[in-house]
Amino acid sequence: MGSKTVVNNYGSFDVILTHGQGSTMWDSNGKKYIDFLAGIAVNSLGTNYKPLVDAVKAQAEKEIHICNYFMSDTGVQFADELLKATGFEGVYFGNSGGEGNEAAIKLARKYGYLNGGEKRHVIYTLKNSFHGRTMATLTATGQDKFHPAYFAPYVEGFKTIEANDWDAIKTAFDDTTAALLIECVQGEGGVNIVDADWAKAAAEAARKAGAIVMADEVQTGFGRTGTLLASDALGFNPEVVSFAKGVAGGLPMGGILFRGKANGVFKAGDHQSTFAGNPLACAAGLVVLHELQKEGFLQSVVEKGDYMRKEIASWKIPNVGEIRGKGLMIGVDIVEGKSALELEKKLLANGLLTSTAGKNTLRIVPPLNISMEEINEGLNILKSTLENL
Repeated sequence: MGSKTVVNNYGSFDVILTHGQGSTMWDSNGKKYIDFLAGIAVNSLGTNYKPLVDAVKAQAEKEIHICNYFMSDTGVQFADELLKATGFEGVYFGNSGGEGNEAAIKLARKYGYLNGGEKRHVIYTLKNSFHGRTMATLTATGQDKFHPAYFAPYVEGFKTIEANDWDAIKTAFDDTTAALLIECVQGEGGVNIVDADWAKAAAEAARKAGAIVMADEVQTGFGRTGTLLASDALGFNPEVVSFAKGVAGGLPMGGILFRGKANGVFKAGDHQSTFAGNPLACAAGLVVLHELQKEGFLQSVVEKGDYMRKEIASWKIPNVGEIRGKGLMIGVDIVEGKSALELEKKLLANGLLTSTAGKNTLRIVPPLNISMEEINEGLNILKSTLENL
């Protein structure tokens, strides 16, 4: 199996997935799975979605990659349409969420330097947040378990506050603060919800101190929570938004959107990436963006998510605790001494793809266009597995 040849940094299961259709996958033994994972919120339109496949094929015949000394027509089109849809003024393309947040951190540090000198360099993040695997984004992550001693020393200049803690924002920010970075729904931390009124108040306090406000939308962006960006619903109007995962329907893409005080901070040479904004990923991004903008699409994400949470709650299974989420980003707490990882493994054996998040939470993030038939089939597997956990 691949585990003998590929370094298993991911704790991968001994399953080789070979193909899929929609929100249904098959492995090398022909076993069928309902996909409640979507590559961890990446395959936003599922597998083998024809418009996406056709667009990638057509672009591959034109050009796959050009260096960023030049621009591609596809990249320019995607940037223009993305900015129009989101209301931002500029975009930087990268390849992953870690790269997107790394770019946001560098932009914030430069903004702070230009507007307060060396002392204005502190970036506040939220406890239980997750921002990536690079040294800077790992340090920014507000979870001690991601800061093992063997990676030290970590990058200086990050502080954390508790989400929804009203007292914390009264004194946190000062003339050393460059930015506040809010993860709109804490995915890896347990699908924790950030209160909209608190987010707006925290943003106001940070701006009053001279900082910019940034949103980590690596997992929540591009329709996952039922709006194009989750920060739209929270209403704190960030100057910078990082994105990745579902933006290109499965192709590697990430980056940041910026506006207002953050616009014009980056200059040539400040931040670059070899594969960033390649035409193939941009072609896929156009398809995803067009699908999200279709009438009723985002509303269907809200309705499907509401349906799934209500169904799970209606079972009243003792092992199930709190059920949280927005749109098709759902967290189910596992209690009564049971393990979410144990549940994940049993669900895999029973034909349902999921993941864990936080201390003991099952995370459900299916493709945004998952059918009701696939939802119900997956829920039936989840219910029977929970009853026998």
